[in-house]
Amino acid sequence: MKKMLNILLGCLVLSIGVLILRHSHLVTGGTVGLSLSFSYLFHMPFTLLFFIVNIPFYIFSFIQMGWKFTISTIFAVTVLSLITSVDQWLPAFSVSPLIGAIVGGVINGFGLSILFLNRASLGGSNILALFLQKKFNWNPGKINFLFDFIVVISGIYFFGFLKGLCSILSIVITSSIISFYKNRIAISNRSDKEREEHSIKSKVVMN
Repeated sequence: MKKMLNILLGCLVLSIGVLILRHSHLVTGGTVGLSLSFSYLFHMPFTLLFFIVNIPFYIFSFIQMGWKFTISTIFAVTVLSLITSVDQWLPAFSVSPLIGAIVGGVINGFGLSILFLNRASLGGSNILALFLQKKFNWNPGKINFLFDFIVVISGIYFFGFLKGLCSILSIVITSSIISFYKNRIAISNRSDKEREEHSIKSKVVMN
C-alpha cells in the first residue's frame, strides 16, 4: 500500500513537471518527450500518445524486469496519463522557456527518483536505464540523459534552437538529480532473492 502511495506521489510530482514543460513549449526525453513531440506534430492528446508509445516497452519490461516491475510501471504510466489529462480544463497560460527548463527539470528529477526508488518507471528509456543498472551497474542518471538527449535533439526541429537548448538544460538537471540517488535506486531495484542474499552476506560480514 505504501509503495502504491509513493508511486502516486511520484506521478503527481511528474505531472506538474510535464505540464510546466508543455506550457514552456519544451520537450523532455524518453517516451514522455516523444509523446510531447507527437502531440505537437499530430495535434493529438498527450495522454493517448503517451500510453500507446509505451506498449512495446511493457513487453521488454515483462521479459527482463519481471511482472511486479511491469505492473508498477503500467500503473505509473496510466496514473500520469490520467493526471495530465486535466490540462485540457486548465486556463491557457505560458511559462518562460528558461524558467520552465529549470523548474520542470528539478520537478521531473524528483518525480522520477520517487518512481525508481519504488521499483517503477515511466516506461521507455526509464526501463532500459534501470535494466542496464541492474545488469551492469551503470549510472541510471547518465543512461537516462543519453536517451533523453537523443529525443531532445530530434525535437529541436519542432521547437527551434533556443528552446532546444533549454530542453537540454532541463534533462541535464533531471539526470543529475537521478544520479544523486543512484545507489539507493540500485538497492531498491534488487529482486527479493538478491535482497535476501545481500542481507545474508551483510550478517556474515558483521559476525
